[in-house]
Amino acid sequence: MTSATKASILVVDDEESLSELVASALRFAGYAVTTEDNGFDALRSVKGATPDLVVLDVNMPEMDGFELCRRLRSDGIDVPVIFLTARDDIDDLRTGFRQGGDDYVTKPFSLEELGLRIEALLRRSSGGTVSEHKLVVGDLTLDEDAYQVWKGTEEVSLSPTEFRLLRFLLLNRGRVMAKGQIVDHVWEYDFDGNHGIVETYISYLRKKLDDQDGSVIQTVRGVGYVIRNQKPPS
Repeated sequence: MTSATKASILVVDDEESLSELVASALRFAGYAVTTEDNGFDALRSVKGATPDLVVLDVNMPEMDGFELCRRLRSDGIDVPVIFLTARDDIDDLRTGFRQGGDDYVTKPFSLEELGLRIEALLRRSSGGTVSEHKLVVGDLTLDEDAYQVWKGTEEVSLSPTEFRLLRFLLLNRGRVMAKGQIVDHVWEYDFDGNHGIVETYISYLRKKLDDQDGSVIQTVRGVGYVIRNQKPPS
């Protein structure tokens, strides 16, 4: 996730652990983040200082996310809203959009997926042009808008998880990412599997990128993985 102008985001969720996890990930990506744990405080917060985007849980007591969004729209506040919801019934989703929601992410979700949706929605709401958003290191190019990866002139076919993993490393190029950080951002937020899955997917990526020598995705022993602009001298 990137934020060229440090956009402000309000995260509203009554589940403290999830709220803090999402907020920490967004701060790590460079956003200015505030949190609220209920609809009433969130409504006052938005009216006091409207953020650039609201990440809004649907299932909250007293005032749920749909009602909060409806009240914002009725007050003429058109801040972009992304719903976090455990509901996948089409009628529920239709209700959310009718109340003024702009997008939704179904729980459980990966933080990387949420980040992609936030970036896309912020680009649209800012009135920016729909231009190619590419991450480039050496002869490796990841095109976020086209959802394509190229190594030189050859297109590389990646699974969704491989694409999210590569994107996360490219966004943080030059920074060593620990396995725990990678799991938190690439896999679903409630993933409780072994962090060894990162090694497995790094291996998949290296094979597909013809990177068996680790010149693209480098291992920092005891710490994690990093993509640098160029391989450091041995």
